[in-house]
Amino acid sequence: MNIMIRTHLTFARTQSWRGLVLAGLALFTISTPLDAADRKPVPRVAARGTSTTGSSAVKDALKIAEECRIAMTKVKDYNATFTKRELIGKKMVSQSMRIKLRSKPFSVYLKFDKPYSGREVIYVAGRNNGKLVAHGTGFQKVLGTLKLRPTSRLVMRENRYPITEIGMAKMLEKTMTRWEKLARNSRARFFPQAKLGNRSVRVVQTIHPKKTSGNEFHMTRLYIDKATNLPIRVQQFGFPRKKGGQPPLIEEYTYSNLRTNVGLKSRDFDVENPGYGF
Repeated sequence: MNIMIRTHLTFARTQSWRGLVLAGLALFTISTPLDAADRKPVPRVAARGTSTTGSSAVKDALKIAEECRIAMTKVKDYNATFTKRELIGKKMVSQSMRIKLRSKPFSVYLKFDKPYSGREVIYVAGRNNGKLVAHGTGFQKVLGTLKLRPTSRLVMRENRYPITEIGMAKMLEKTMTRWEKLARNSRARFFPQAKLGNRSVRVVQTIHPKKTSGNEFHMTRLYIDKATNLPIRVQQFGFPRKKGGQPPLIEEYTYSNLRTNVGLKSRDFDVENPGYGF
């Protein structure tokens, strides 16, 4: 599934900005001048977006996120394709895997597609002394099945967060927690008619002007599936390295091919499952 987003926007001419027309497009009018974050490619928009600034901006963003939280309470389990891009040190790490997740007890099964095709990881809260269970592929398979702390150096070499924080619900909670700490001069923009691949989504974008102890990100985008009201992608951008520059992508998490409440059982999170390669 192609989850890259193409930008198709038309900006109305203002005193400070020359009208810009991009091929194929629907009208998109803004009410404030654009900064570097606003110029970062945004979802394909079929309807006008809206903007708010200050405390009302954060409240509006949180109100929409709360609707997602309510929708998530109805999801007991799901499987999906989980794709992530994370800046680890100075390197952007991209991974794609199949995920099974059950909320109670919190249980995760991962099977990597790329890289490390065939790698499997299982984590179940309250089992294996709090450790995840994993096996590699190729020459790593010789090491057999490993039990590792989720926060061990080996695991965190290619992850910004431990497996205990994976999943749509926790992704949403982290986003909401950060928004609750945003300053009064933060602003939000709302894209009610956007596309993520072939999915119709609405997007909430917040921009935080200055780095603070409560928020390391300059811009956040939350993508919400319009059919289910579930959060299926979050993007976090850092602060531009120079004034007027583009904010760099720090992390991106996407859940596609999503199927909810499929009835996952304990065997789906068991190394003895004959369908697994442990």
